[in-house]
Amino acid sequence: MDLDIKGLRVLVTAGAGGIGLEVARAFTEEGARVHVCDVDEEALAALPGILPSVTRSRTDVANRAAVAALFEEAKAALGGLDVLVNNAGIAGPTGRVEEINVEDWDRTIEVCLTSQFNCVRLAVPLLRESANPSIVNLSSAAGKFGFAMRSPYAAAKWGVIGFTKSLSRELGPLGIRVNAILPGAVAGDRQRRVIEAKAQQLGLSFGEMEARVLANGSIREYVTARQLADQIVFLCSPRGRTISGQALSIDSDLQTLA
Repeated sequence: MDLDIKGLRVLVTAGAGGIGLEVARAFTEEGARVHVCDVDEEALAALPGILPSVTRSRTDVANRAAVAALFEEAKAALGGLDVLVNNAGIAGPTGRVEEINVEDWDRTIEVCLTSQFNCVRLAVPLLRESANPSIVNLSSAAGKFGFAMRSPYAAAKWGVIGFTKSLSRELGPLGIRVNAILPGAVAGDRQRRVIEAKAQQLGLSFGEMEARVLANGSIREYVTARQLADQIVFLCSPRGRTISGQALSIDSDLQTLA
């Protein structure tokens, strides 16, 4: 399927690994031009061998000065902007609310939610000039369910949905569409670490905890990063031009979180 996005100018945060790397790959395979940022210097250094056409910046998106520099670099590399994918996030701490370190709470909110504000506020002036402008914010299944012992992460991801809905109403008259993606359990190292931490907290084995996680969906499988990437690329193509303000779940039909 030709999505008609050849030459589309895309910025992906946390794009040197995991979901972000798959998003960058999916866009480049459709002929888009992509700039990514990441805090992982090793992953950034490896990127030219994986996606040679993708330009890159070392950026902590929770730092506003660093984000300002990122947008200057992205604008220079791409010549403008059509798509912002706010993918950066961290798992945050696992523990009962009274046990959570306040610095861990602050950092989780900063990276998972405030970073999206940091990027959007600088992206909008560029997106105003685009013929096909779009923003995709990564939320989570934790953005629609309560998530015991993961309150900082869940709070941030609920916030992403409110931010997305508000932006859609605000930016729609400018032709800028804004959507959120809510992944479930995504196959990979980060999900493994989350399950390990939750298993330890509950006194379960990894296998027992993993079975609980997967049993909450009608399709008892992990989501893949590529499935998320394909949905994002479609949303940002002209075929998604009337889809905005949506919180789209890609989560194997989860009914709750373990």
